[in-house]
Amino acid sequence: MLATLSDKWLTLVVSALADGPQRHSELARTVAGASQKMLTQTLRKLERDGLVSRSVTAGVPARVDYQLTPLGESLLPVQRAIKTWAETHIDEVHAARARHDASNG
Repeated sequence: MLATLSDKWLTLVVSALADGPQRHSELARTVAGASQKMLTQTLRKLERDGLVSRSVTAGVPARVDYQLTPLGESLLPVQRAIKTWAETHIDEVHAARARHDASNG
């Protein structure tokens, strides 16, 4: 589960759905860089794990919306905490990398 939760695409899709339900095409625009295949695979994985629900509304064409489940919403504070930590400590990480690279040629 930890590998799943740390997946780049999963993180971006969950963040995109934080503001409410979206259609696949909306998510594709929001999660720039994700191929249609990668986005579909990620949404299926999230649905299987119970983090996202998928609803289909009949019509031509059919409308498919994705939204976070209560379980998916419970992940948002964790993601936000990690983002805050990364933003707070990025300068320290860059400095540590530079020291490491300088001493290891």
